[in-house]
Amino acid sequence: MTGSGEPGPPPLRKRSAWRAGQGFWTVAVGVPAVFSVMRLWIEAGGELQTTLLLVANVGPVNLLAALFTTATRLVTTGLVAVFALGSVLAVSTEGWPRRRPLFARWYAIAPPWFLAGLFAIALTTWQIIYLPLLVVAAVAVFQRELAALAWPRWRWAATVAVALAGYGWLVAPTVLQAWRTGELFAMALLVVPPLLALGVSGPLPRWLVLPAAALAQPGIAVVLLIAAVPVVMTPVLPMTVTTVATPAGVPEEVRGHVISTDDVNTVILQERGGVRYIDNDDIAARVLCPTAEELVRYRLWVREFHVEDSLLGALGRRVRPMAPVSAVCRIPT
Repeated sequence: MTGSGEPGPPPLRKRSAWRAGQGFWTVAVGVPAVFSVMRLWIEAGGELQTTLLLVANVGPVNLLAALFTTATRLVTTGLVAVFALGSVLAVSTEGWPRRRPLFARWYAIAPPWFLAGLFAIALTTWQIIYLPLLVVAAVAVFQRELAALAWPRWRWAATVAVALAGYGWLVAPTVLQAWRTGELFAMALLVVPPLLALGVSGPLPRWLVLPAAALAQPGIAVVLLIAAVPVVMTPVLPMTVTTVATPAGVPEEVRGHVISTDDVNTVILQERGGVRYIDNDDIAARVLCPTAEELVRYRLWVREFHVEDSLLGALGRRVRPMAPVSAVCRIPT
């Protein structure tokens, strides 16, 4: 209260938390919207009229579905990294008289249900080969909850030993296969993170807190920008090869993304640029084709699950296995 009886300004700590919360939700909501616009613009080849055509025909539900299936990994990766670093910085700066780092303030205001939901979405959408990194982040983010258990040391040791033994049984055949085929990066992703999880919790040394806080924000921003390049270039529309009849009697294969279809025409955004309107009576066949980003890089499997599949994708393949790729998908136009 001020001398005139009017309420004074809110305490500095509340104002700081309010600003941090406002910045967090701006990032959480604004980043997906920006990616959506960028994807349509890039897919249109930077042409204004084509971009407007895509905006008019790609509904918000379809755009959100495409964004969820392709950009969820990027968004969850950024948020998991932010909260993992924020939790470590929060533990390291407890009781500091100075202002706490931004990521530590974001971690402090994040509700537990949001963190649990974030890790649940990451668990089901990340590629299996990157899931060990999620273990490291989970130990860092939930270290306070783990410390609250107050277990004796022997119980912690037994729990960790059982967890490592179970994980070793799960990935041992995959690690051996990666070693034999020379996939050292994949082997490191499977072996190193569980070992790092043993020492990721706890405060940082005092001399390391400020440099870590200063490098955390630009470091994550650079990593996300690099990772965002393939995300914003991933098509929103399905890739197809449409067989079109011609007056000469020789069928033409039109490769591109179907924008819309009505009773008269099918509108296709061609892979090599340009929009083409095709009379439906001239269409003889249409085949759905995978894009180059969907091609696998590793020949590694974790207990019958391919390492480049997510858990959702792997379960989906069990329900309906992937059909053989049609030969026309490999024929350039």
